[in-house]
Amino acid sequence: MIKISRFFMLLVVVATISVSADGQKKYYNDLSEAMFSAGMLRGSSGPSNVVWIRGGSQYSFTKMNQGAQEIWIHDIKSGEETLAFSATGKSFEDGSDFRYRSFQWAGDYNYVLFQTNFNPIWRYSGNSDYYYYSTENEVLELLVEQAFTAEVSPDGTKLGYGKDGDLYMYTFSTGATDRFTNDATEHFYNGRWGWAYEEEFGLVQAWKWSPDSKYIAFWQSDERHVPIYKLTDFSRMHPEYMEVPYPKVGDPAPYVKLGVINTETGNRKWIDFDLEGGYIPRIYWTSQPGKLAIVFMNRPQNLLELYMADVNSGEKKMVYRETSDTWIDIFDFFANEPDHFYFPEGMEEFFFVSEKDGWAHIYMISYDGNRITQVTDGAYEVIGIKAIDPTRKTLYYVSAEASPLERNLYSVKFNGRSKKRITEAAGNHRVNVSPDGKYYFDKYASVDAPTRAEFSSTDGKTTIDFTDNTRTEKFLEEHMYAPRELFSFTTSDSVELDGYLIRPMDFDPEKSYPLLLDIYGGPGSQGVYNTFGTNGWHQWMAQQGFVIASVNNRGNAGYGSAFEKVVHGQLGKMEARDFVETANYLASRPWVDGERMAIRGHSYGGFMSAYTMVNHPGVFKASIVAAPNADHRLYDCILTERLMGLLEDNEEGYINSAVSTNAGQLEGEMLLVHSLRDENVHPQHTFQLVKAFIDAGKDVDLKIYPPGDHGVAYDMVSYVLMMTQYTDFLMEHLAK
Repeated sequence: MIKISRFFMLLVVVATISVSADGQKKYYNDLSEAMFSAGMLRGSSGPSNVVWIRGGSQYSFTKMNQGAQEIWIHDIKSGEETLAFSATGKSFEDGSDFRYRSFQWAGDYNYVLFQTNFNPIWRYSGNSDYYYYSTENEVLELLVEQAFTAEVSPDGTKLGYGKDGDLYMYTFSTGATDRFTNDATEHFYNGRWGWAYEEEFGLVQAWKWSPDSKYIAFWQSDERHVPIYKLTDFSRMHPEYMEVPYPKVGDPAPYVKLGVINTETGNRKWIDFDLEGGYIPRIYWTSQPGKLAIVFMNRPQNLLELYMADVNSGEKKMVYRETSDTWIDIFDFFANEPDHFYFPEGMEEFFFVSEKDGWAHIYMISYDGNRITQVTDGAYEVIGIKAIDPTRKTLYYVSAEASPLERNLYSVKFNGRSKKRITEAAGNHRVNVSPDGKYYFDKYASVDAPTRAEFSSTDGKTTIDFTDNTRTEKFLEEHMYAPRELFSFTTSDSVELDGYLIRPMDFDPEKSYPLLLDIYGGPGSQGVYNTFGTNGWHQWMAQQGFVIASVNNRGNAGYGSAFEKVVHGQLGKMEARDFVETANYLASRPWVDGERMAIRGHSYGGFMSAYTMVNHPGVFKASIVAAPNADHRLYDCILTERLMGLLEDNEEGYINSAVSTNAGQLEGEMLLVHSLRDENVHPQHTFQLVKAFIDAGKDVDLKIYPPGDHGVAYDMVSYVLMMTQYTDFLMEHLAK
C-alpha cells in the first residue's frame, strides 16, 4: 500500500512559543517552529495504549514516569487503578535501562510478553527480543532473541514464535522448546511473508493459534522465483545493496500454501488448495474446534471465495462466493480495519462487510453458507465492526451514515432492527470498544474544536471526560491560527465533492492569494474529514499568504462503491479531473488567484500531482511531486492489479495512467523528490520519469535524498530541509 512512512507519524516535537510584549497574537518565527507546533494543536489524548482485559471489565493503559514505562490496570466497576509493571530499576543483560516497543497480556493477565530491541526489516516487520514478565513475582525473563513474531497461546501455557523463517514453541512449565519446521531458506518462509504480502494484505504475522491452543495454522511463503529489486544509497566506497523480492505487474507472485501444526504431537498437515495464480490473504479460526476459514481471491481480486476446512481430515467446502466488476476489499488499510470478516465465539454464523449492493454493509452468514442476512442497509458506508455481543444479539460498528466526513459508533441487532447512534457529538470519532460492547473510548474533533477524549458506556449512563485542552487552548489564545473550513461543490459532470480550505492569516477578501492544493487521492483513502487542522506546515503557508485546500476526489472512501471504484482500470483520470475542477471552483472566488495555483502530493499523491500537470497543462503553475508511483507497471502486482486489472487485459489503461506518456505536455514548474532506498515506490519511477521529461525537452527540479525510505527524509534535519525546499519552491514560483 502506498503511504508515507512511520517516521512522519512520530513527529510530535512541540515548540515553546511566547506571547509578544504587546499582547498581540504571535506569528511563527520560522518554518521549524510552525511544523513543531502540531503537538500543541492536537489536543487531548486520554489514556495511552488502552487494552481491554478480562472481557472488558478492566483495561490496561500506559504511562511514563520520569522516563520509565509503566503499565496500569483500571477496574471499571470500582474505579481502582493498580500498577502492573514499571520499568524503573529494570535493565537488559548489558545493564542498559529496560524499554519495550509493544506488549501483550498472557495467562490470566498475570503475565506480560514484551517486544524489545526491534530491528526493522520492512515497513511494519522486524526481528525482536521477547521478554516474559510475571506481575506476581516481578521476574523479567528473556525467552527468545531476534524472533520475527511471538505470541502466547490462548491458554497461557506456551509461546509460539517465528525465527529465521521457521516456527517454534516454548512451553513455560518445562522450559522445553519444540521446533515445528526446519526447511526455511532464503526467500522461503514458514509463518512469515516477504515484502509484497505484508505490505499489500496488511499483516505481519503469518500464523495463528487456534482458540483451544491445540493447533497453529500458518502460511508457507515461497518467493525464490520473484524478481529481485536492488537499492543502495551509495554511502560506502563499495556500495552495499538491499535486495527485495518484489513482484511487479505481470511478474509471478509469491507462492503460498497453508499448513496446520498439532502442537501436542508436532505433526503437520497441509491443506490442499490450488491457488491458480491467486492469493490467500486471510485465514480465521472459527467457533467450531478444528475448523479453519480460508479466504481465497483470484489474481485481479475481483473474485472472493470463503472455504471451511477441517484441519484433521483436510476436507474443505466453499460456503461463500462473491464477484465484482472492479475489486473486492477484505480489509481497510486507511481506516485501520485489518479484517472485514468476523467469527465470534459461540456462534454458528460469521459476519462480513461487503460492498455487493453498492455500499459497504454488514452481512451475517451461516457456517454452511445457506443463510445470508443483510444486517445494515442504506446509502452509507459501514467502516468496520468493533464488538459483537452474541448474548444480546447486538453488533457495535462504525459507519459514515451521518456524513462521509465523520465516523460514528452505532449498535444494531443481528436482524437489522433497533439501530442506535451512540456517538452524538459533531466531528470525526475514533473509538475503542470493549469486547462485550458495554464501554468505549472516544477521541473526536471537528473543524471548530480540537480533540476531546472520553470514556463512556454504550447505554449512555456513564461518561468520563478525560479532556484537558488547557495547553492547546492557551496556545490558540496566544498564537495566530488559520482554521479549516469545509466546503462542497458540484462538478461539471454532476458529482458533489467535499473539501476543506484554509485561508491566509490576516485574510483580506479584497486581496488575491495563491492556492496550494495538497492531495493524496489514492483509492480507499480520504483526505477531508470534519476534524481539527493540526498541520504545522499548512499553518506556515497560511502565514505566508497561501490558501491551502484539499478534496475528497473520486476514488476516495466514504461515498459508496460507484464513487470509489470508478477509478478501476484508469488510475489518475477521474482523480485529476476532480483536482482540476476543485482548483477552478476555488479560483472562481475573488480572493483566489487562478494564475497562481500549485498542486502537491506524496506517494500516490505524488503520482496525482505529476499526472495532473501533464494531462491538464496550464491549470497549475507549479507542482511538488514526492516519491511518485509514476508508472503503475513498475509497482507491485498485488495492489496494482487489484486497481488496474491484469496488464494483458488493460495494457492501454496502464499506458494512459503513466505520467511519462504525456510528459511532453508539461507546462509550469515541477519539483521532483525521491529517496534511493525507497523499497515501496522504487526510485526507478522517478528516474524513468526524468528521462521522459528530458526526452521531451522539459526541465524539472530534482532533489534526491540517498538514505531515505518512502518518506524521503530520513531524520529531523533532512525533514526540515525537505519542507524548507517545498516552501521555497512555492514562494519562488507563486508568491508575488
